[in-house]
Amino acid sequence: MYAGHPLWPTLVALFARVSTLALISFGGVNTILPALHHQAVNEQHWMTDHDFVSLFALASVSPGPNFMVVTLIGYKAGGVLGALVATFALLAPTSLLVVAVVKVWDRFKTAHWRISIQDGLLPVTVGFVGAGAVLLVRAADNNIAGYLITAAVVVVGTATRWNPLWVFAASAVVGAFGLV
Repeated sequence: MYAGHPLWPTLVALFARVSTLALISFGGVNTILPALHHQAVNEQHWMTDHDFVSLFALASVSPGPNFMVVTLIGYKAGGVLGALVATFALLAPTSLLVVAVVKVWDRFKTAHWRISIQDGLLPVTVGFVGAGAVLLVRAADNNIAGYLITAAVVVVGTATRWNPLWVFAASAVVGAFGLV
């Protein structure tokens, strides 16, 4: 593909945005969901809110790693080439960084600064995952029934030992009747 190809700006934007976000994704792709959403929906206009939530749902139920949503965003933005570029942009920079950092990181297992960094990154990661959850709820739930289902899933998942699949099954029944 040559630089004048109409898909070129999209592929460059995909690589630049995804690789930059990949470098701050402590805790996995879910920690950068709000930023991915902002780039894909609001900045680049590759998709709508509904498209984003649908791709996230598809990636979540598909077998394989949780980064599949990035591949699907790339596919939506630039077809097969977009999927390849987005996946490469997510994996390559972080893989290279991990190889370099692990060599140093293991040497300082008991260093106070290392323990402090790890302790500091925990709440940041939890915050990023929480922000991603809020984003998905806001983009997916369009009525009171949707919000109630989301609240039920949160309560079952955090306050009980019940299998949340029962809530998902009940949600499917509510959806089948067109209430959501």
